[in-house]
Amino acid sequence: MKKRRLFYRKLLASAVVGASAATASGALIAADEENIEEIAVVGSRITRNAEFETATPIQVVDREAIENSGYTNLQQLFEKHPAAGNGTFSTRGNNQDSSANGAAAVSLRGMGADATLVLVNGRRVATSAFAENITNNFVDINSIPLAAVERVEVLKDGASALYGSDAVAGVVNLVLRKDFDGAEVTVDYGGADSYDQQSLSAIWGLNGEDGNITVIFDHHTNSTLANSDRKWLDQANQSARGGNDNRSSRGYPGTFLVDGKPVVDPDCPPGSIVEDICRYEYGPWVLLTPEAERTGMLLLGHKQFNESIEFFTEVTVQHNTSIAQGAPTPIDGEANLIVPEDHPNNPFGREVGIEYYRTVDAGPRQWNIESNTLRGLFGLRGSVADWDWEASIQRSRNESTQTGDLSQGWVRTDKLQAEIDAGRYNPFGGVQNPQSVIDAIGTSLVRRGKSQFSSMDFTLSGELFDTRNGAVAMAVGLEYRKEKVEDIPDDQFQRDLIVGTEAVAASGGRDITSAFVEFGVPLLANLDLTLAGRYDDYSDFGSTTNPMVNLLWSVNDMLSLRASWGTGFRAPSLAQIGLGPSEESIFFADQYRCQDQGISADDCEEKFRNDYNVAFVGNPDLEAEESESYNIGAVFKPFEALQLSLDLWQITQENKIDRESREYLYSRYCNDQSSTICERDPAFPGATFGQLRKIHSSFINIGEQEASGVDLSAVYTGMPLWGGELGLRLDYAWLGKFNRVEQGGDDGSLRTRELTGEYEYPQHRWTGTADWNLADFGLSASFNYIGEFEDTLEYEENTREVDAFMTLNLQARYSGFEQMTMSIGIDNVLDEEVPFAIGDGDADIYGYASSLHDPLGRFVYGKLTYRF
Repeated sequence: MKKRRLFYRKLLASAVVGASAATASGALIAADEENIEEIAVVGSRITRNAEFETATPIQVVDREAIENSGYTNLQQLFEKHPAAGNGTFSTRGNNQDSSANGAAAVSLRGMGADATLVLVNGRRVATSAFAENITNNFVDINSIPLAAVERVEVLKDGASALYGSDAVAGVVNLVLRKDFDGAEVTVDYGGADSYDQQSLSAIWGLNGEDGNITVIFDHHTNSTLANSDRKWLDQANQSARGGNDNRSSRGYPGTFLVDGKPVVDPDCPPGSIVEDICRYEYGPWVLLTPEAERTGMLLLGHKQFNESIEFFTEVTVQHNTSIAQGAPTPIDGEANLIVPEDHPNNPFGREVGIEYYRTVDAGPRQWNIESNTLRGLFGLRGSVADWDWEASIQRSRNESTQTGDLSQGWVRTDKLQAEIDAGRYNPFGGVQNPQSVIDAIGTSLVRRGKSQFSSMDFTLSGELFDTRNGAVAMAVGLEYRKEKVEDIPDDQFQRDLIVGTEAVAASGGRDITSAFVEFGVPLLANLDLTLAGRYDDYSDFGSTTNPMVNLLWSVNDMLSLRASWGTGFRAPSLAQIGLGPSEESIFFADQYRCQDQGISADDCEEKFRNDYNVAFVGNPDLEAEESESYNIGAVFKPFEALQLSLDLWQITQENKIDRESREYLYSRYCNDQSSTICERDPAFPGATFGQLRKIHSSFINIGEQEASGVDLSAVYTGMPLWGGELGLRLDYAWLGKFNRVEQGGDDGSLRTRELTGEYEYPQHRWTGTADWNLADFGLSASFNYIGEFEDTLEYEENTREVDAFMTLNLQARYSGFEQMTMSIGIDNVLDEEVPFAIGDGDADIYGYASSLHDPLGRFVYGKLTYRF
């Protein structure tokens, strides 16, 4: 039995030591066996000192690796993680039209941020008050200060049988620092061309005979980096580089309806006139990284009441502020603005309608964003008859507001019409109107969001009985939680007094009751089986049961094999169920209207692409998405310093909730001038179709995703070099297949899109790190590689590739000063520019793939830590 225990401890130690290298940039961590034994890693509810260990693929980034990385927030870490994929998003590119400004999320395997469960100390927390992309609820990782994180555990396997909804592609568990004794202050500063950021964090802890209290403070600020600060990225018209002309039809000067036909303003520059519309270049207004300030405080404590009962608590307060900015208000015929014949500046000599215009003289539309997160957890844990138990209650809340005032470019159409009628506002010639008139057409507004989460849980784990191969262990638990989300836009949006801006409204709540059980069974002396199952009952869509089976075969001291299978689910988000009228703008060409005007399909696609509004409402009849995942892997340790691991994985997600296809809705309804699904203006004289204004849509259970690939990890530690020790690590992720079934054809039939290697789905991603230590001095280097992929999904004829993107990061550190450690580093040492991408015609229209490539450039930073 002792021999068997020792083997498992060595196996777990080697796995965690190998996993503890920073996957983005940092040091390989040397850990001893005693420390590793105390680590409880995500992926099993069974107490870690039992004889059974998990067989699921887990990667760990520990505190030392986080500090050596130079990163100041979690979004920077996950952006470089090879297992992250499409759906991972950050504050980069958050503009005025984004529905989750200032937030960030991680998407494992590219399955979407809503398919990755984020936990804090193994428990759920409140989601962001504002959903990403209108309906995807997620945990904002910017609401968790990096200074408070002891380690990041990434479970790269489905785990709904243990954790419930959302654990489809995997689980990210953020383990907080605790049991700190003393005091420590860290300051850092970094900058790139036209950008800088700084952070201050402090931790204080006090150990007593029967407990500990730890307090952590974190403050971070960064400046604004505009697209105009980076070459080429401030242009929606990328035609000079071989891309698309995505300039807006809402121009300045504008386009007017004269005798029922569109006529450009006489002062429109010739280079801005495209097919009788005066286009506008809005790219310079867009922010690459918005100004932000984040302040957080965390208290963790525990007190031993007696030998068998301990009290513990976690209290978190986080306050974030940020900004968002978009181009000045775009106006089209939907606003029904009329310029009277007798207007003093009317060059047409008759009453005209404003077909396309933009109030550039009022300035860009700006949001001030404020987010407050509060979390309190209180619990008891102990042991009875060699069984460990834990019970807790939790309340978590995220409240966000977006506000804009009179000086921030927000224009009301009724006030604008009044000023036009009075002859005070001149919409012609692209002139700057007087400030008094600008003040008269402006308005203030506010959007409020709240996400509330409360829970109670109880778990029990221990050993059932002994067998000749070891003890059979079990964990059982009960959970109850309550979720509620509200997103309330300004009333002026609802009354259509503010146009050209995406507006979101949602409200919903639910109760969930869950029970789970997990067994660890030693089938043989070197073969362990895990069986787990979970039952979840939702007050809105119903119940679901999900099993999981894992096997771990320790062939010998050098080789172990592992396999896992399980089913999972994702409950419909509260936004997808309770979404009110919400809009977003999408670029496409109105082919029906082009055909009506005798314009060819190619010319229509090239010259008449425009941004049209799609309006969504929720669907209360949605069912849960279902998934099935497999993982087969091996860990090989031919000698003490080298460890290799290989995992083959596959995830299938069915009944996926998707938007009704815009292509289908357009094809089915937009060839009918009187359609209520596809709204059009009255047709011009002699024409069949009027200007397209809005397409109405909702959500359905219709999609499917299937993804598979290979993860490879190689770790070498303790290599003698120049009197010190060198550690090497490689993490490689290969995406073998990513197929998505969705509504696509003109008749609403399903189509399969093979996304592997296509836009935003590179097949190859890897990070390589080297870390050298000599006494108090250390050097680290890391390469971050994102492979090439095909450009622009939307156009089948486009086969160009977006080039691979690789950056080199370097860091030097010295800890020889008394009580002080100093480090300096450079990210993207060679100042590599992001590769050109035509883009998707929607989020990416500025010449690069914003979700994958960071155009920040060379970033130099320094960090100083002082311990009291």
